[in-house]
Amino acid sequence: MLEEDGVAASRKNKTFWIWVGIGILVVVVVAAVALVKLARGTVIDANRIAKVTRGDVARSVVATGKIQPITQVEVKSKASGIVVKLLVDINSQVKKGQLLAQLDQEEIIAEVDAQRAQLASAQANVSTYEANIEQDKVNAAAPDLPMYKATRDRNLEMQKLGIVSNQALDDANRDYMAALTRRDAAHAQIAVDAARLKQAKAQVAQSQASLDQFEQQLSYTNIVAPMDGEILSRDVEIGDAVSSILVLGSTATQIMTEGDTTQVYVKGKVDEADIAHVYLGQPARIKVESFRGRTFIGNVTKISPMGVEADNVTTFEVRVSINNPGGELKSNMTANAEILLDEHKGVLTVPENAVIYDNQKNAYVQIPDRQQKDGMRKIPVTVGLSNGSVTEVVSGLKEGQQVVLQL
Repeated sequence: MLEEDGVAASRKNKTFWIWVGIGILVVVVVAAVALVKLARGTVIDANRIAKVTRGDVARSVVATGKIQPITQVEVKSKASGIVVKLLVDINSQVKKGQLLAQLDQEEIIAEVDAQRAQLASAQANVSTYEANIEQDKVNAAAPDLPMYKATRDRNLEMQKLGIVSNQALDDANRDYMAALTRRDAAHAQIAVDAARLKQAKAQVAQSQASLDQFEQQLSYTNIVAPMDGEILSRDVEIGDAVSSILVLGSTATQIMTEGDTTQVYVKGKVDEADIAHVYLGQPARIKVESFRGRTFIGNVTKISPMGVEADNVTTFEVRVSINNPGGELKSNMTANAEILLDEHKGVLTVPENAVIYDNQKNAYVQIPDRQQKDGMRKIPVTVGLSNGSVTEVVSGLKEGQQVVLQL
């Protein structure tokens, strides 16, 4: 009996320790699982980690528009006709007054020649009447009249003495009266020839005016550059008909477009919320799709005094001018003009989506911390300038420190 009781007690002790071992094993397994879960909870996706870096932060507004020459003109003709010569093409550099194109001149040259002949005829008439007046003045002076009068008077005295016949006296008297008539006629002719001279001079003036007009019309067939610049477009070919701007106005045929591309501008729109920070002379950075990685520098040169409302949004037109001495920027290129409102250089920055704000607009960031349940800890920071991509950190972080990006 005692032996059996001993065996039973031994079995009970053995069972007890088996269950104790099982319990300890369960506790260890549970603790291990909890530790693994805890360790896994502190791991943050590497894509959500960013570093505090030092750089420049600029707040700006962007005006998007097309590149345009500051000075641009449409070249049109004052004459109508057919294009017979084209002396320049697009991209040609031209000087003011340089011949660009020529219209058919045959008909107008014939008109000019005819008008010159008419003017020469009128000028000859003037010379003729001037000579006639000079002759009339000589005739009116009657230099031989005293001789005829003396001859008549002498014959009259001699006739009284019976020395000469009555016929001789009559001849002397006739010659004297004829000289008187020629003198009086010459006086009258002076007035007549003076009137004819005046008419001839008027004809000269009229012919000269007509000639000037035809010569001007002839000059209109030569299309010249209105300024120094570059040919931006050529809109006609040889043989095309061209209409006169003097007849059709703005609807006349456009021959070419010329512009001064040494200075260009971008015309864009700025929201009314930002326009108060834009001023004349303000610097701007211009980026063009054709020149990726390159930035052009410009300045604000014009701000519209009146806004335009569209879709309940009011914008103001702003012009940014750019020096373009090399001509790299071409007309109608799409450009983004970034107008700098404020800029801080060499400051600590974090990505915009790393910053959290509470209801009182206090700023915080989260930094990795394995001691925390979620693996991160929130700390307060003081922020400065932001451009929508990165934010300046004034205090609370150090360069190189890690921050967690918000989802």
